[in-house]
Amino acid sequence: MPLPVCSYEQYKSNHPATTLHDYPHEREKVLNIIEDVRNNGDSALIKYAREFDQAELQHLQVSDDDLAAAAQSVEPALMKAIRGAKDNIESFHRRQAEVNWWENGPGWVAGQRSVPLQKVGAYIPGGTAAYPSSVLMTVIPALVAGVREIYLCTPPGSDGAVNPLTLAAAYETGATAVYKAGGAQAVAAMAYGTETIPAVQKIVGPGNIYVTLAKKEVFGQVGIDMLAGPSEIVIVADQGANPAYIAADLLSQAEHDPLSRSILITPSEALSSLVLEQIANQLETLPRKEIAVRSLTRQGAIILVPDLNGAWPVVNELAPEHLELHLEDAWGHLNRITSAGAIFLGPYTPESLGDYWAGSNHVLPTGAAARYASALGVADFLKRSHVIWYSSAALQQSAPHIAALARAEGLEAHARAVLMRRHGDEPKSSN
Repeated sequence: MPLPVCSYEQYKSNHPATTLHDYPHEREKVLNIIEDVRNNGDSALIKYAREFDQAELQHLQVSDDDLAAAAQSVEPALMKAIRGAKDNIESFHRRQAEVNWWENGPGWVAGQRSVPLQKVGAYIPGGTAAYPSSVLMTVIPALVAGVREIYLCTPPGSDGAVNPLTLAAAYETGATAVYKAGGAQAVAAMAYGTETIPAVQKIVGPGNIYVTLAKKEVFGQVGIDMLAGPSEIVIVADQGANPAYIAADLLSQAEHDPLSRSILITPSEALSSLVLEQIANQLETLPRKEIAVRSLTRQGAIILVPDLNGAWPVVNELAPEHLELHLEDAWGHLNRITSAGAIFLGPYTPESLGDYWAGSNHVLPTGAAARYASALGVADFLKRSHVIWYSSAALQQSAPHIAALARAEGLEAHARAVLMRRHGDEPKSSN
């Protein structure tokens, strides 16, 4: 069976941590692509579409007519699902919208003013597959934040077209424009601009190793959401959990990519045996069986712990993108978790809900980045400025304290800038 059963120590020894520094050959390619796009703009993008996508492009931008036609071509039931997911995601993210706030006292006001970014770019994986859900997850939070211009880049198929599902989702959300560009070259185009694709302030969205490396390289020229890696799921389950559900949810990540990571943590050896049986059974009819088997064999594991108390240190160190709790009292264990991108509670809350329907975002930190990072949300598309106002009287009251702190740090000019504003202490003219 492809899924090994082991302790956490054994798992760690067999899966040493990797970083983007472990891809020097790929980084060199990305640097060359970025420089080419900066120097040659659209012609470089058209060249790379021919080289990487086997697509002959006459135009990079998808026309408004093609967007509308794509929406009309999608079967009604699927379009209804796209619209339902859009409504759920918008409702969820509207609760995140930050408001301006102010505090005040006698003669002073201090607060925060939030301003949306003006232009953002979203990378949407594509080519041989369609990911309308990624369109919804990246565009809608930006819209809720108040971003005015939202540009999408996605690789074309070999026929030079973009999958209608991707275009239908873009049309439904009201994205400003969609461009036929993929990989590192799309990231470079959005960062620096070309004759067709405008430069943006921030780039969001998942992609392969070349997209991730490109985002790392252009950071500073533009903002980025995160450096996303392969998809992950960790499931914590007790002996009463349903092994068929667990197997299905492990496979839901394993079918993404051979580098995807699917892990079950449990104190029950009996459950682990049943899960292995279920995985074997379900693999037989899985269309992406070969990918799933490679993923489970290379990256997956069933980690046995002495009891549930032993599960939480492992979870918080792994800091998984997706965490499911198949426990009798899932809610009761929630506050034991300090690091996870998204948490799914109970046997009827599969990770697929978060990918498509519940309204939470599926652009999540991977590679243990959930130790310090969060899901994509409205705040990612807002800039926050602090605003302060003091009257003369309020400054007089605060001045001695400010001056004491400034002088303690050896910054006399800071102290003088406050003290000279006291009545009678204005600078005297030398004339």
